[in-house]
Parts: sequence; structure tokens; C-alpha cells
Amino acid sequence: MSDYQFVDGTRLVSVVEALIFASPGPVFWNKLSDIIRESEEELILDKLNIYRIVEQLNDRYEQNDLSFRIVEAGGGFTFVTQPRYYPWLSIYQHENAYRKLSQAAVETLAIVAYRQPITKPEVDSIRGVDSGYMLRQLLEKMLVQVSGRADTIGKPLLYKTTDTFLKHFGLNSVDELPKPREIDEILKDDDMAEHRRLLMERQMELEDEQAKELFQNAENETDETDS
Repeated sequence: MSDYQFVDGTRLVSVVEALIFASPGPVFWNKLSDIIRESEEELILDKLNIYRIVEQLNDRYEQNDLSFRIVEAGGGFTFVTQPRYYPWLSIYQHENAYRKLSQAAVETLAIVAYRQPITKPEVDSIRGVDSGYMLRQLLEKMLVQVSGRADTIGKPLLYKTTDTFLKHFGLNSVDELPKPREIDEILKDDDMAEHRRLLMERQMELEDEQAKELFQNAENETDETDS
């Protein structure tokens, strides 16, 4: 099936690749199938066909040591950059809104993610401070959304995470979040040192000199790894 060619010689695998690349967000397998079938009615692609095509594409990227892969996140397929390129991307995108998340905002986001759907009073109770401003920030960045009202006195709003949250953290669903008891073990793992460093960087603004220093450190770490 992945070797299928249209009448103009275009390969099916390349069409799937182009559709995923052009999509502004994760695209579902059945959406890919529907789009392709509009121009080729006899070509019916099921979920397994799409997964095999994506696997073939990723094998090609791996063989050519390309900087990106196709992953399943937010319920659909999307392109992501390989983790080893994050230090350079962090420098390039140091004005990215997610980097401007304060520690308080990250804390609030974690509470919503693990306790959703949750009301503001419940978040306030866990944090011990008013969380209205933090929740507004997360709403503006589309990391959380209002999901209804609680069936309690005052009918307070309920908050939950969004598909943007899933995509940003490379998750398919909130069920893939680390269990609370696993977090300490993950953070103590030496293999997570780079990830800890990147998370810390995302909580501060980098001045030009700091960015240059980060780039130099990342370059030195790469040289040490290669040696």
C-alpha cells in the first residue's frame, strides 16, 4: 500500500507526508484517509495503513539522520524536532511564550493537569494563594480551558488542559503524564539532566550574552559526547 502511486506518479507515502507537514495541528489518521479518498475513491486507507506509512517515513528520516520525526500527539500525527536539537532551538526561540511561564504558572498548570477538571478555589486551596492571575495566563497561552461549571454552591468554573498542552508536552492524552510517585525518580535520573536544564531555561529570559554562553555550553557537551 505504501508503494501506491497516483496517475501522475506521485507516491502515496509522499502525499501523507505533505498533509501532515501542512497541517497547522495534529491530523487524525481518518482525516488523512478521507482527504486522499476524495481524489482516489477506490483507495481506502485504514488505521493500520496510515501507521505503516508513518513508520516508513520515520525509518527514512532515521536512515538519513534528519532532525525531525513524525509523532502521535493530541490524538493525531504531527512533526517534531529531535530532542538533541533543543538547546539550539531554545536559543533561537528564547522569546517563545512558553519560556515566559513563571514557576507559579508551571505549578498551577501541573495542578490542573493532575486534578482536572478542577475549580479555581480548589487550585487556591492546594497552592495556598490566589491563582486567578496564573489561570488567566494559562488560558491566554491556550494551555488550559474552561470545561463547564461545578455542581456546587456558586457553580464555579471548571478548568482542564487543552490539546495545545498535549502537543507541547508530546502527549497523546493526560493518561500518559508521569505518576506523581514517578516524578522524583525521573528528575533524579542522570539521563534527564539535559531535560532539567532545558526546563530551568524556560523559566527565565535570556539576554544576548547568556544565549551565547548557553550555545557554547551545548556545543561543548556535544563535543564531549562525541569524544
